[in-house]
Amino acid sequence: MTDLLVLAAFIFSFLAFARTRQANERFTRDIAFLQSEIARLSAARLPADSPSGTLVTEPATDVAAIEMPTTDAQEDERSAAVAEPETIDADAASATPEEAEPQKPRESLESWLGARWAVWVGGVALALGGIFLVKVSIDAGLLSPAVRLVLAALFGAALMVGGEMIRRRGPADGGQRFANAMIPGILTAAGAVTLLGAIFAAHAVYAFIGPTTAFVLMGLVSLLVFGLSLRHGQALAGLGLVASLVTPLLIDADDPSPWSLFAFLSLVWLAAMATARIGRWRIVPAFANIGLALWGTVYLIAEDPALTLPVSLSLLVLIAGHAYVWPAGADDAEPEAIEDVAEARPLAADAAAEAGDAVATPAVPASRSAAHWRRLLLPRHAPIILTGAFAVLMTGLSLIGPLTETDGNPTYEFLAITAALGLLGAVRVRAVTAALTAGLLAILGVSTLATLPMLLELSSIGVVAERSFATSPVAALSLAAIFIALCAFALHRHGDRHRFVILWSGLSAVTSVACIGLSFLILGTYAFDPLHGIAATLAALAFLALADISVRRDASFPIVAQGLLLAGALGQLVIAAHALSDGLWTVLAMAVFAVAFVAATRVRDWAALPWVGALGFVFVLARIGWEPTIVGPLALGRTPVLNALLPGYGLPALFALWSAYTLRDWPSDRLRNTLQAIASLFGLLTLAILVRHAMNGGQLQGGTPSLSEQSIYTLLVIGASAILMRLDLSRPGSFLRYGSIGLGAVSLLMTLSAHLVGLNPYLTGEMLGPYPLFDLLLIGYLLPGLAYAALARMAVGRRPPIFVAALATAAAVLAFTWATLSVRRAWQGPGIADWKGFLAGETYTYSVVWLALGVLLLVASLRFHSRSMRIVSGVLVFVTVLKVFLFDMANLEGLLRALSFMGLGIVLIGIGLFYQKVLTSRPKPAADVSPGTDA
Repeated sequence: MTDLLVLAAFIFSFLAFARTRQANERFTRDIAFLQSEIARLSAARLPADSPSGTLVTEPATDVAAIEMPTTDAQEDERSAAVAEPETIDADAASATPEEAEPQKPRESLESWLGARWAVWVGGVALALGGIFLVKVSIDAGLLSPAVRLVLAALFGAALMVGGEMIRRRGPADGGQRFANAMIPGILTAAGAVTLLGAIFAAHAVYAFIGPTTAFVLMGLVSLLVFGLSLRHGQALAGLGLVASLVTPLLIDADDPSPWSLFAFLSLVWLAAMATARIGRWRIVPAFANIGLALWGTVYLIAEDPALTLPVSLSLLVLIAGHAYVWPAGADDAEPEAIEDVAEARPLAADAAAEAGDAVATPAVPASRSAAHWRRLLLPRHAPIILTGAFAVLMTGLSLIGPLTETDGNPTYEFLAITAALGLLGAVRVRAVTAALTAGLLAILGVSTLATLPMLLELSSIGVVAERSFATSPVAALSLAAIFIALCAFALHRHGDRHRFVILWSGLSAVTSVACIGLSFLILGTYAFDPLHGIAATLAALAFLALADISVRRDASFPIVAQGLLLAGALGQLVIAAHALSDGLWTVLAMAVFAVAFVAATRVRDWAALPWVGALGFVFVLARIGWEPTIVGPLALGRTPVLNALLPGYGLPALFALWSAYTLRDWPSDRLRNTLQAIASLFGLLTLAILVRHAMNGGQLQGGTPSLSEQSIYTLLVIGASAILMRLDLSRPGSFLRYGSIGLGAVSLLMTLSAHLVGLNPYLTGEMLGPYPLFDLLLIGYLLPGLAYAALARMAVGRRPPIFVAALATAAAVLAFTWATLSVRRAWQGPGIADWKGFLAGETYTYSVVWLALGVLLLVASLRFHSRSMRIVSGVLVFVTVLKVFLFDMANLEGLLRALSFMGLGIVLIGIGLFYQKVLTSRPKPAADVSPGTDA
């Protein structure tokens, strides 16, 4: 079984090697074609002013510059695009494809078997032959173990030397044609495997050499393979990397030292990165990152207790290697003219739009902007940065996780690793993914550290309690300070990279707020915590200073980055308000911070300031939503109006109203609309919460509201709609227009669902009160009906006709309901529940009242020229007719039935006479009124 596994491993290794060689052949062929094509086109180009017969050729450096790594397809494509001539003459353009690139002959089966398959199988056979020779000698006892090992080592060395000799003497065209079946690379790989096998057997099987000697020898062979891979390709480097990472597993030491282990792994990792830098590879460095991460994580979890410092130092080596070895600044060296000049203009255009700048700024298409973001977040060497950042993230979390047992305190090591990873993202522009990963590592680390004691109590893992620093928030506060400092460094170093600046501004704001906020939530004292309060206040001042310095230094500083820095300051101030105060004072402090950002527009003309102020009011709303009583249910007084609700809701409402008024001339319509919406919402909340408190005995958590309470809410919404409509007349705005319509629609829904159905006293049996007219029906139906009538009158000609008609219909329906229920109260008393039935006189009175309402609406429609009122009048009269003929005829008797029909007839004749006079009094040529308008 072991032999089969060994054979399979060799086969897979050489297949991978073959695939790499195929790519090498394709890239080499393309480069050769490009070189010949450039030379041909350059020779064919003749400028008009050059001497006759003189050919203008391109400098040799241009052709040489095309030479790129053999395993990087994207770089070859970019190089080909750069090297392609911009203009060609007619003769060159008329060249046929056959002249440009001769038809490549198709490779025959004989050639494939003889030149490729034979090489692959031969390499595997050589490696297995050496192994089997050693096995036969062992079984037969022909040679001593020492001789066998020496012969195996000599055989491996001979294979490697032979591979190098064949490479130097081999034909150039054969190397390009059979690049995926290069005999030198196959021989070198087989020799390396043989040498590693001999060293392992000398240590593990025969104990001829100790663990230290075996460790050093296998490491030297692996490093030798790295060096030879520069001549034979990335596949051989992968073999050396695998051999190096497996070497510590094959060495059986009595007392393994983590210092030696991670020193060796760091050395191997550096060798892999240096080799990759020369060969400009990406796959091998990515696997090197993953290998180092696996070693560190497995060691920390498996070792008891684990020594964390060697692991931390190896991670620092990994971070430094990415910054200065490979990819270092390879991607940063790309031209940034598009990003820094043209790409920065959309941000300036947005700022100009927000500030009302009349100067038009050219915009960049969204697809192009997205491409720049992709290039920033996913550069060419993204696999290396991503795997390296993931390695630090996984190992860093294992360093402080509950599964790691250590006698020390890895706090400062974790801080150093996180800071170094963030510094990598600040130093190298194209390594911003490392900075994002550092922010995630900081947030997850603070969460892990703060909850670690809880996790240990719930688990069965026996860990020394002193290994945790969870009882102290120093780590979280330090991480917040680190990211603010890194943001300042990044903005100072790369202030002209606008998208980089935006990303770092947002990262520092989110990370610092999250670190301090999590620390306060888990470790802080809610009533009064000066440590978190002072730290948050200092962080807020740092963000404000950073924004001010950045804007002063660069007038084109992105508005988005400015807003993110100010939002970070606001977030820290919110934390400080919760840490240094409680209850009502917390809400007031948050409201003061919000209005302070709006007031700061008088000092700094920053377009982001009022938006951050609006965000502050949103935070106040969220705080109120979390605790509507402001001070807690038990501490809330029962006195109507004069309690903590008045300042808790009223002062933020006044601040929001002042903010909207102060910025009434602000050029941005969206900002004005937002602040107006916030002010309106605060005003409605204040009135509604005071009503709720007053009508529920000083409590907010009551049951279903009564009709009287619901009526107050309806009146408030109708009044708010009227206020917004009136404001829209004096200073038009989209929010004022659509906000008034929206509030009107909400009030209509409230009327339909609550007043007419859910809370109707006829259905619920609620008592109306002892005084007729001044009872529940007055506030529940008549006053809302009059309010709807006034709102409809105000909306005529200013709002859509369908909205005006809906308001007028609601007014008529509420008036009809009030009149009907008032009649029932006159006959039934304060209790008008449906179970009481109907009296004969009551039934007749309904007909009289309904007809009177119909006539009044008809007269009012003539006075106000309202077609909708005439329609409602007609509907009401028609309902009365149905009621008289269907209900009164069956239920009334004697004089009442006769009076009912007589009254109906008189009213109908009067209505007919009214319409005849109205229609005959109009001029004949008058145009018809359209159905959608009032006349």
